[in-house]
Amino acid sequence: MRGRILGGVLIAVFLLLLAPASSARMRETLWSLALQDNRPVAPFQIAPGLYYVGSSDIAVYALTSDQGIILIDAGYESTAARIPGNLRALGLDPASVRIILNTHPHFDHAAGLAQIKALTGAQLYASPGDAPELENGGLGNFFLGDWMSFTPVHVDHLLHDGETLRLGDREITAHFTPGHTKGCTSWSFPIAVDGQIRQALVICSLSTLRYRLVRNAAYPNIAADYQHTYAILHRLPCEVFLGAHAKWFDMGRKRRALAAGAAPNPFVDPQGCAAHIESHERAFLSELERQRRRR
Repeated sequence: MRGRILGGVLIAVFLLLLAPASSARMRETLWSLALQDNRPVAPFQIAPGLYYVGSSDIAVYALTSDQGIILIDAGYESTAARIPGNLRALGLDPASVRIILNTHPHFDHAAGLAQIKALTGAQLYASPGDAPELENGGLGNFFLGDWMSFTPVHVDHLLHDGETLRLGDREITAHFTPGHTKGCTSWSFPIAVDGQIRQALVICSLSTLRYRLVRNAAYPNIAADYQHTYAILHRLPCEVFLGAHAKWFDMGRKRRALAAGAAPNPFVDPQGCAAHIESHERAFLSELERQRRRR
């Protein structure tokens, strides 16, 4: 399986290098085809008021309130094109989206933001670390450069760390968890599951890709930011484990179990959340030590 994925990624990289710099949609298409991360899936309810409206691996969440919908991420442009239909399939009105949030400004999570914002007229909230990249369409990323650009989108509100947003009877809190991007933002909120209030956590990303963690002139504080992020995540309650990619929390298996009537709700998974954080922290520390030894 890993060999097939790696082969697909290498093919995508080769084709992307051949694609003209202005062909953002072509780059998105080739990349998502190689990774098979953007296949359509039927939307579903995770818990009352919390819905999955993304694709096979590119996660998008709708959080409802008595005053409208909060949307977390918008995926690729082609993901965003399916979100209105996914909302309608769940009995939700796309026009009631009032707030749009983003985990981070990589094109597989942010390229669709401008499209959704234009459709709904919703306000986009983002961290100061990521807002400039959203507004310039992904240009100048410390690792990707201008490679994965997308349609720029205006940020209406700059968040501060720990800020709690309220929309009617719903609240959600921003937690800056930088490293993967300079303003990577994880989101926590209370949600009723099986008659009990649980704490949900949408983790931004902990991947280090092929980042330079030592002497990175484009992001000098990258290692310290990752360490800060792990300190934050170890403290945050994570009962309902969610993230920017569905594979992190085994969405497919949990969804099938939920549909089959599993009790308790399989998305309540604090052990899975802790294991995800700990495994990525071990990988980060190992890579950091390896790079330090090479100095």
